[in-house]
Amino acid sequence: MNTETTYMGLALKNPLVASASPLSREIDHIRHMEDEGASAVVLYSLFEEQINAESQSLDYFLSSTEDFHAEAGSYFPEMVAYNRGPEGYLEHIAAAKAAVNIPVIASLNGISPGGWVRYARLMQEAGADALELNIFLIPTDLNHSSESIESNYIEIVREVKRNLRIPLAVKLGPYFSSMGNMARRLDEAGADALVLFNRFYQPDFDLEALEVVPSLNLSSPEELRLRLHWTAILYGRIRADIAITGGVHSGYDVLKSMMAGASVACVTSALLWHGIGQIQKILKEMTDWMTEREYESVTEMRGSMSQRSVADPGAFVRANYMKVLQSYTLRSRVG
Repeated sequence: MNTETTYMGLALKNPLVASASPLSREIDHIRHMEDEGASAVVLYSLFEEQINAESQSLDYFLSSTEDFHAEAGSYFPEMVAYNRGPEGYLEHIAAAKAAVNIPVIASLNGISPGGWVRYARLMQEAGADALELNIFLIPTDLNHSSESIESNYIEIVREVKRNLRIPLAVKLGPYFSSMGNMARRLDEAGADALVLFNRFYQPDFDLEALEVVPSLNLSSPEELRLRLHWTAILYGRIRADIAITGGVHSGYDVLKSMMAGASVACVTSALLWHGIGQIQKILKEMTDWMTEREYESVTEMRGSMSQRSVADPGAFVRANYMKVLQSYTLRSRVG
């Protein structure tokens, strides 16, 4: 059985990629993920704020003004303490490349065009095989139109792409009024892959302290459906590869991702829940299913359940909404 796939031109031994997480902070963990069968690893993100802090002494500015505006610095961890910082991150890329034989994908998190994008080129020079650009933008200014937000995304992608020779993946959220159009524009701007979807973390309220506090929940398998939906719609209609991230917990989730049209499925939460050894279990579940149904390769199944391949393309549009409601009503009557 051939489990090989390609992603942004990178030859991978299978479609399971270890996505950005705290696990990639340690070289031993990266080695372990390779040993368990991960075909590539995405490093944790370097943030625009960290780069700006190094070049503009933002860290000092935030600390020095805390007494005047108590909330000003509370949302940012110590810039260097958060991880290794910009220079340390570049060293970490080089160390990871020296330690493993699978592709190492760097991650850059930003929200605005600017001088920080030069770090894309520095990551390339440090040895990264590709770069995942994580545009984590939550618009809260009511004066910003959807058009201005989308144009900001496109400008960032174009500027980063100009600094690179290695492939560029763009990780984005699903909150666009026309997701398909945005995907096509990012494709035209030079993205070699789209990573669907980013999980924007919403804060919680502490009722005792009356404070807004950070809140993190790992993904659940149910979150995969949104990713499958848009992957199946976009497959074959854009040039860029598609990666699914969020909700991948089993070998069956990987199979569904491939059938929707993804080139790779990215896993994080399952590893944080169950340990790095879960990679091998997921791959075995995937290959056992393929063997039972006599699939010879991953490529053979890719896109077989996409919108353009299924007998009923309406399953991905409004008609399916009515079917879902009807099926629930029928089941409740039978019960």
